[in-house]
Amino acid sequence: MVVQKMKWEENVRRVAPYVPGEQPKSKNVIKLNTNECPYPPAPGIQRLAEQLDCDSLRLYPDTEAGKLADALCGYYGVSREQLFIGVGSDDVLAMAFQAFFNSDKPVLFPDVTYSFYDVWAELFRIPYERKALDADLRIRKEDYMEENGGIVIPNPNAPTGLFEPVETMEEIIAANPGSVVIVDEAYVDFGGESCLKLVEKHDNLLVVQTFSKSRAMAGMRIGFAMGNPKLIAYLKDVKFSFNSYTMNMPSIECGAEAVRDTEYFKDTVNKIIHTRERIKRELVQMGFRFPDSKANFIFAAHEKAAAKTLFEELKKRGIFVRFWDKPRISNYLRITIGTDKQMDILLQNLKEILAERKFL
Repeated sequence: MVVQKMKWEENVRRVAPYVPGEQPKSKNVIKLNTNECPYPPAPGIQRLAEQLDCDSLRLYPDTEAGKLADALCGYYGVSREQLFIGVGSDDVLAMAFQAFFNSDKPVLFPDVTYSFYDVWAELFRIPYERKALDADLRIRKEDYMEENGGIVIPNPNAPTGLFEPVETMEEIIAANPGSVVIVDEAYVDFGGESCLKLVEKHDNLLVVQTFSKSRAMAGMRIGFAMGNPKLIAYLKDVKFSFNSYTMNMPSIECGAEAVRDTEYFKDTVNKIIHTRERIKRELVQMGFRFPDSKANFIFAAHEKAAAKTLFEELKKRGIFVRFWDKPRISNYLRITIGTDKQMDILLQNLKEILAERKFL
């Protein structure tokens, strides 16, 4: 059957969209494919939800997300002028692409990385180059010291989980005074060191973080950036040219509570780190290899079993992990760290699958 092309389609902007991890409809599964936190948000958020004044929802929210901004400024030691808040880090990053990447020179980012970067570049008609990771799946800093229109590097990287030393990142930032360098720190709380301390020293650095991982609030969509006041002012110009009321009131209230409960936050992160390190040891004994993840996931390949086979067999058993049929990473599974119970079930099923195929 031939589908007739409509006249108006000639002016449609065509892009290949970002493809997120599968969201299974059934709750009776073990979901380890989208790097969500396996634990609930801070206890105070439940209280706030129960006490929500529904009448207040008829009013527009605070455009500056004041309560949340004050909590973040207090926690990270930055001023309001150094902080930008958006609807998830994806929103923050998309606005940063629009604000800062407007030359005819290519934006640089790794070839194995968060797959939304090239989607935004295509959508906003930004030239870009993917810089190949080395054989150990690490960035080569020299690749980011050539002429460019901007740089985006996730640290720790996704999906590899590898963390690059702050010293390496500073070399890249210092070598590019004419470009904005975005360091995407979505996973930094799980074992990395933030580049935030470099913000006062380098006016071209934008550090982006999220509540979706370590603060267990992916459903609330809260992200933020920290940088030089001039950078932040430009970002806000883009935001308020698009939509003044992007952050809803419940997210502002609950986000502020999440930041205030430092003890719960640190406890949650430590539990995930402890589980991650235990699972690393178990996976090695089963014949897996992987980069030394400092994130809330492990990027693992088996020495004999194909990743696609393991992915499909686990899915049949109600266990979802992430698999990409792409060059260089087609034999890897990205496994989100769940609760200890969830991870024990995963390990048991992997052992069974490997044993059935005589790989164990």
